[in-house]
Amino acid sequence: MPSRFRHAALVGKYQAHGMRGVLDDIAQFLERQGVEVSIEAETALATGLAGYPALTPRDIGARCDLAIVVGGDGTMLGMARQLARHGVPLVGINQGRLGFITDVPVKAFQETLAPMIAGDYEEEHRALLEGAVWRDGRAIYEGFAVNDVVVSRGGTSSMVELKIDIGEQFVANLRADGVIIAGPTGSTAYALSAGGPILHPGIAGWVLVPIAPHDLSNRPIVLPDSVEVSIEIVAGRDASVNFDMQSLASLLHGDRIAVRRSAHQVRFLHPLGWSYYATLRRKLHWNAGTA
Repeated sequence: MPSRFRHAALVGKYQAHGMRGVLDDIAQFLERQGVEVSIEAETALATGLAGYPALTPRDIGARCDLAIVVGGDGTMLGMARQLARHGVPLVGINQGRLGFITDVPVKAFQETLAPMIAGDYEEEHRALLEGAVWRDGRAIYEGFAVNDVVVSRGGTSSMVELKIDIGEQFVANLRADGVIIAGPTGSTAYALSAGGPILHPGIAGWVLVPIAPHDLSNRPIVLPDSVEVSIEIVAGRDASVNFDMQSLASLLHGDRIAVRRSAHQVRFLHPLGWSYYATLRRKLHWNAGTA
């Protein structure tokens, strides 16, 4: 079958045992399919995999039309944040247990990737959050998140008090260990463990989930993703904000975290027949106990 893609970048969780050999096997397979192969620069440096161009994420966005990420969901999220602005689609290959968004088993990568390379795949778009921390009228930190933005108390401090505004409207003063703003992708991560609902990726919304709130009446709320969510630090010491795995610590009283929907989306490619509900069944064990 002719190749649908001309140039693929390989990204690997380079701490994983045996990653160099796996990446080399995938690279050789892609070349046999007529696809030019490059290696993400940090992956190439860490694994010592030679013989292929080493590209930064920006170079990948400019030169590649596909990124294949080998690792878990965390590795995929990190690359998705960087490539979303370039519109490069991503395929996830998992060495261990299949993830929510890395759904190609490494032992079956050849038979799974071959039809995908030829153009037979399911494509879905996921929302990307972007935001900034504002202090004294200027942005001191900016970030993107595929999963969530989390504002939380310091490791040794008590609760934080947070002022929540949605758009131009004041919503609540919340005393809690923190609050999570998650998109549909992140609704099955930290937000779910904190008691939030699962949002289908087709829903244009956020979920705002208090973490261990002082008042039990503070419940998760689903919001349209067309609005900006603002969180102001009112009280509490050493509060921090995390955009996925990117962190800014020691927020001050009066700091405001503004979160909105990014103009960019993440493009994920899945094998034909992929089902979001089947992924939920597998990962959340919804079919436990059935024959």
